[in-house]
Amino acid sequence: MASGSDAPKQYGITKPLSLLGPVEADLQRTEELEKFLLESGLYESPDESARREEVLGKLDQIVKDWVKQLTSQRGYTDQMVEEANAVLFTFGSYRLGVHGPGADIDTLCVGPSYVNREEDFFIVLHGILAQTEDVTELQPVPDAHVPVMKFKFHGISIDLLYASVSLLVVPADLDISQGSVLYDVDEATVRSLNGCRVADQIIRLVPNFENFRTALRCLKYWAKRRGVYSNVTGFLGGVNWALLVARVCQLYPNAVPSMLVSRFFRVFTQWQWPNPVMLCSIEEEELGFPVWDPRKNPRDRCHHMPIITPAYPCMNSSYNVSTSTLRVMLEQFQFGNRICQEIEMNKTSWPALFEPFQFFEAYKNYLQVDIIAEDDEDLRLWKGWVESRLRQLTLKIERDTYGMLQCHPYPHEYADPSRQCAHCAFFMGLSRKEGVKIQEGQQFDIRGTVDEFRHEINMYMFWKPGMELAVSHVRRKQVPAYVFPEGYKRPRPSRHVNHQSDKNDTEDGTATRSPDSQLKRKHDSVGTDDIRYAKRSSTSPVHPKNSPQSGSTGDETRCNNQIKRAPSDASGGSPASPQASERSPDTILSAPRCTTTGAVCSGDAISKHSSVPLVENCTTPTVAVCTTLKRVAEKVVSELVGSERLGSNNSAELLESMEKEDVLAENVRFGGNGVAQGGLPEELEV
Repeated sequence: MASGSDAPKQYGITKPLSLLGPVEADLQRTEELEKFLLESGLYESPDESARREEVLGKLDQIVKDWVKQLTSQRGYTDQMVEEANAVLFTFGSYRLGVHGPGADIDTLCVGPSYVNREEDFFIVLHGILAQTEDVTELQPVPDAHVPVMKFKFHGISIDLLYASVSLLVVPADLDISQGSVLYDVDEATVRSLNGCRVADQIIRLVPNFENFRTALRCLKYWAKRRGVYSNVTGFLGGVNWALLVARVCQLYPNAVPSMLVSRFFRVFTQWQWPNPVMLCSIEEEELGFPVWDPRKNPRDRCHHMPIITPAYPCMNSSYNVSTSTLRVMLEQFQFGNRICQEIEMNKTSWPALFEPFQFFEAYKNYLQVDIIAEDDEDLRLWKGWVESRLRQLTLKIERDTYGMLQCHPYPHEYADPSRQCAHCAFFMGLSRKEGVKIQEGQQFDIRGTVDEFRHEINMYMFWKPGMELAVSHVRRKQVPAYVFPEGYKRPRPSRHVNHQSDKNDTEDGTATRSPDSQLKRKHDSVGTDDIRYAKRSSTSPVHPKNSPQSGSTGDETRCNNQIKRAPSDASGGSPASPQASERSPDTILSAPRCTTTGAVCSGDAISKHSSVPLVENCTTPTVAVCTTLKRVAEKVVSELVGSERLGSNNSAELLESMEKEDVLAENVRFGGNGVAQGGLPEELEV
């Protein structure tokens, strides 16, 4: 009889889905994958690795000298000055060993209790770094959710956090994974410490660290190529991808990297969001810090894609995800799952998985956000602020259109080389929510939504003259040429499309189009005529701090103290949302596709190339022109787990239920011990 010690170790909150190891074909595919990653330039050279170590050594000495200097200035004894110490930790991609050439290094400085963040770190240490040779682009961000100092040291980007712990002397061998470091510290310090604590927990909780690293390096590269790598934009960042990959490693503890990549897409095309992804149980200690718990915390119930950090206090690392960005990621998971199936059947090879997403072919309508400044330094600061708020524009459009107008923010910036000033631009794809019946001629008026966003942007504390923002509408054929790679030729749209034939082809599973072309056709369900814009007068932006306050009337447009009504549509169509300007509040509330009643320009005006969004619904009949997510999911699930006993765990029903507003994290299934249960269907191919 086998003893209890012979039982396989359980790494996660549930038992593994499979203990099977690789066969010869899996080892061969892993070798091919590792070769592809190497040839793609994802590994840094030995010289760059050595330079990183040198930079970290110099930074470590700087923070140690800084603490000794402060200790001496504050009158502590010579022995205290001698023992005074600060410890430098790394976390993020560098700590996990998945960083690539040119990647930044996330660092944490832990200092004694008498060295604070507000003055000592952001003023004194900032001054020392400013005087340090080879330190450039020094940017303190004290008001961030996690206060940080950003700079380049010998050309290597550094993000430096600070945590003051309740110790007079910080030992050189300080173990910050211990809960005792959190005693008597504020929440900003807890968040600063948790980056390192989470990285240490991930390393401890995965069965095979080397296999985890290769799979994570692969999937981060895939996410960047497919446009879903960006925490600030509402997708997933480095720690989110690390936690997802670590969970798959727990479910398949003996799998090699090629298997883990394939199983990653297999698992997360079927995951029943908003059930959380967790590497371990959520622990509540006596320190009193809030932990993620939708049963107790109303805010946690609104999270769409909870990915919980494994270190106390456990938090949702993906709270930025919105319904729109979750939809985009699910589509990309379906793409990845399909390609991996073809790789396993020897129908294609690894490069097919990493084909870049053709964003500018996927939609017919886009919002273009132009960011302009006097010089490159001002642009760097101004762009950072605007980019950090772009997610809010997505959320506001979702809110003001009741989720009927969907946004796809693309986490890549583009620059127009023909402009004389410093410039960059971001783009958002716009599409009507699929499967929703519409009324002919019905409109979305998102002018007020955009103006609200612009008003918030212009509240930037460090605004300078020359910092400008323009939000405009561009159709697919009007997308500027500078966003395309050199030599790229735009596809010519077909003039005749047999929608009914397409519908039949895709519904019976015989369609042979690529996954990207299917996404394109689905998003094209919003026609070019669906979005109409009312042109605005051209004036220079006036910052709110410098603009006089003026009164307003609810249905009129306020720009630079001049009250004027929005002009008619330039295309000669109907006036720019006359209904929006004249309907009563009761009418607005009863019309599920309406947004705000008018456009209010908050002390500034859109530039001469800008347009104010007025979105009208498609007037063409709604037809199914591509395979819907539900049918794709249903087909994938039937292939993976068979058609028997799918019941309510069918992925098609999962995706349909996720579209309902009441399916939020408050409906997470908890076991009798209060631990949230896994989000997978009961039956899943192992």
